[in-house]
Amino acid sequence: MSLITLTTDFGTKDHFVGAVKGAIYSELPDANIVDITHEISPFNITETAYILKNAYKSFPDKTIHVIGVDSELSMDNKHIALELDNHYFICPDNGLISMIASEIKPTKIVEINIHNRIESSFPVLDVFVQVASHIARGGSLSVIGREIETYKKIIEIKPKVNEQQTIISGGVIYIDNYGNVISNISKKQFNTIGKGRDYKVTARRYTFSKIYSRYNEIVDFSVTDKRQYDGEKLAIFNSAGFLEIAIYRSNLETVGGASTLLGLEYRDTITIEFENPIKPEFTPIN
Repeated sequence: MSLITLTTDFGTKDHFVGAVKGAIYSELPDANIVDITHEISPFNITETAYILKNAYKSFPDKTIHVIGVDSELSMDNKHIALELDNHYFICPDNGLISMIASEIKPTKIVEINIHNRIESSFPVLDVFVQVASHIARGGSLSVIGREIETYKKIIEIKPKVNEQQTIISGGVIYIDNYGNVISNISKKQFNTIGKGRDYKVTARRYTFSKIYSRYNEIVDFSVTDKRQYDGEKLAIFNSAGFLEIAIYRSNLETVGGASTLLGLEYRDTITIEFENPIKPEFTPIN
């Protein structure tokens, strides 16, 4: 049984998702299709990368991931298929693979070249489904594309660090269902650059002197009325390992979320400033 995931910005109102699933079942009646999400903000590549990076690892090896975001074929937006971390990805070469491949390099990448055999104005349905079905049947990537060495990279996914190693400058790459604001600054990078130094986090005019590891760490559980903490703002390294600005027990319909209450939006700057420069190690002269 082939396991195929779908990640798109199609939404669920229109026929697109149903058509893609129908085409897969027509090719592979025993396929098992899992929807990661169809609610990606239209054409939002960084949002796609963040969600996929944190979802694909929960699936078994050899899962085939079909990604339909900004997928229209053009000279600047080729279609690729790749094997990475024992998973297969079929997607446009628009940079979304950058975050997924930031630490694990692809085993093989091909530029899909079957378009001349398929007349299509809906590549996810007509091209990506054919490629996914070919892989699911045990087919080689080389049959459906020309092997290439590189893929397009998104610069904005990677935070910048100044020369003095005192500031990590990142940005908002995703706003979740609770209105929590996720940056591209990882806990790993924070530890590598920070080396235990004191710091402050700045997001617009708001500053944070502590980054929590759980949302409820801000609560004093000796206090009888815990509700007084509802709506408190905090910085946290979320379950995906990225710096997040959140509102405790946020609800966009009641207390609001960090995005609305703090006025934080996609691509807004978030920085971590460390108090003291790293002192160079002293090497004695013999």
